[in-house]
This record gives sequence, structure tokens and C-alpha cells, in this order.
Amino acid sequence: MDPAETLALLQRIPLFAEFTLDELKTFLELTDTVRFTAGSYVVRQDEAGDCMFVILDGKARVRHRRKNQEFDLAVLGEGDFLGELALVDEGPRMADVLAETECVCLKASQAVFRVLAGVQPAAALKFFVAVARVVVTRMRKTNARYIDSLFLVGRNRALMRDLIND
Repeated sequence: MDPAETLALLQRIPLFAEFTLDELKTFLELTDTVRFTAGSYVVRQDEAGDCMFVILDGKARVRHRRKNQEFDLAVLGEGDFLGELALVDEGPRMADVLAETECVCLKASQAVFRVLAGVQPAAALKFFVAVARVVVTRMRKTNARYIDSLFLVGRNRALMRDLIND
């Protein structure tokens, strides 16, 4: 994908909807394009993170491991992003992300955003606000699922009590 194609793609991604053309060009100049072959890890659970990725092409699967079990959490595609928490802290990654197909991603480190904030402060602010909107939407969905599971557990407990008392 050449820079002109990448720029045209970024203009279609909601994460960059409020960017001017100049801001997009600057962002693109600061980031690295990384290719992942199908089956390879984009990030690994429990490793420290210092960057995020925006998927330009391909699909990636988000998978959490606990003990001897694996749970698929999401499938991400063009325009989706991952690893955004690493821009705030360098804590451990919360899940594995594996390329399902060949993936082309933009890699943006904490350093990229420090530079972006210096040369295009409005772009840095727009980016973090757009990321925050997506993160909040994800949190709302997760909270709704969690609340639904509490009601399901409560209903199952009541059913078990009824069965035992009968």
C-alpha cells in the first residue's frame, strides 16, 4: 500500500474523521507500517505494551487466555484499532491478538503521540478523543454483558433453589 492509498484509507476510517489532510499526512509520516502474516501475533497477552495498532487491511482475532482455556473476544478488521491502553500506561497486554489473515497495520507508539502533540496538537487531541469514544462504547457493551450475566446467575440460583426445595 503506497502512501497515497494509505492516506485515502485513513480518510475513510472514523478514528480520523476530524483530521485535516495536513494532520493525516503528519500522522502517517510519524507512524510505521507493519505487516503480520496470517497466524502471527500482533501483540501477546501479559507482555508490556508501548504502542497501539490501527488495522489498514486484514483481520485479527482478539483472544484472552486464562489457565488452560482460551476465549475469543473479538475479530477486528479494517479501521479497527488495538493496544490503545499502551498509550496511557505500559501495563501488560490484556489479550493476544493474532492475525487471521495477512494484516497491514499502522504502529503508533507513545513517542509518536508526544511528537504529534508537539507539531500538531489539535490532531493529538482529536485522536485521543476519538479513541476515548470507542473505548467508552466498548466499556458500555462490556458493562451491559456483565450486568446481564449477574441477572442470569441470579436467575439460575433461584431455579436451583426451587429445584432443591421441591
